[in-house]
Amino acid sequence: MKKNKTVVLVDSGCDVPQSLIQKYNIKVLRLRVSYENEHYMDSVALAYDVYKRFPEEIPHTSTPVMQDYYDMVEEIKEEGYENVIGIFISSKLSSTCHTAHLVFEEHPELNSFILDSKNISIGSGLLAIWAAQQVSKNVPFEEICAKLSGKVKDSKVFFYMDTLEYLRKGGRIGGVASVAGSLLKIKPIISCNEEGSYYTVEKIRGAKAAKEKLLHHVEAFCNDRPAMLALMNGGAPEEAAAIKPLLKKTIKQGKIVAEDQITATLAINTGPGLVGIGILVDP
Repeated sequence: MKKNKTVVLVDSGCDVPQSLIQKYNIKVLRLRVSYENEHYMDSVALAYDVYKRFPEEIPHTSTPVMQDYYDMVEEIKEEGYENVIGIFISSKLSSTCHTAHLVFEEHPELNSFILDSKNISIGSGLLAIWAAQQVSKNVPFEEICAKLSGKVKDSKVFFYMDTLEYLRKGGRIGGVASVAGSLLKIKPIISCNEEGSYYTVEKIRGAKAAKEKLLHHVEAFCNDRPAMLALMNGGAPEEAAAIKPLLKKTIKQGKIVAEDQITATLAINTGPGLVGIGILVDP
């Protein structure tokens, strides 16, 4: 059987589960996590260690270094690929997409399509999973690329967390909002807007209300359309498990294609207690 000449590339912030990375041979550029004297590559396994060291130690996150990109280009070429579909988290939240553009422009021997997902976590990851599925069906590279740009608006992730404190410390949200949220025990539901920046969808009190509102926003976005779904958690596997049957019941035309713990880089910015649902409608 002739090998498909197209490969899908993501950054680790897309939160594509390892099982699907292996199934579709998706390539991953890993973000980096740094403590004062320790440096690590982003992973799910690292997230568990990060949670253990909270709140005394909160590491910094950074993008892959340039050599990581060049090494990835060589790996892709050595494995015989000719076409690259790169899908990256929002350019408003990271420079990985911009850097990938620059690097692949230097390599015209590879046909490359670099997409700013304008999203985060599995909101970006579902686009990559969809693209990888198309590749596995031998859909032509040009046809996949032509459809992908239009699918950005069809992808969304909603997530809630126990506190806004970690987003504040990471410079992702205003200090006033995080302090008020802590005092009132408010759980914010967060997503990315059309420009790819974080915004607060709604603020609610209590875990039960948070689950109900999360499902409400997912249902409204799906609007009775078929959808690929992903159920993610950040140090909250029990909460994710509890919401799963409700998700299945609420989104009757939905199919859960991914379930996992988020990687360390998103965990650092959100803290423990996160539950997120990713959606890709009309897949």
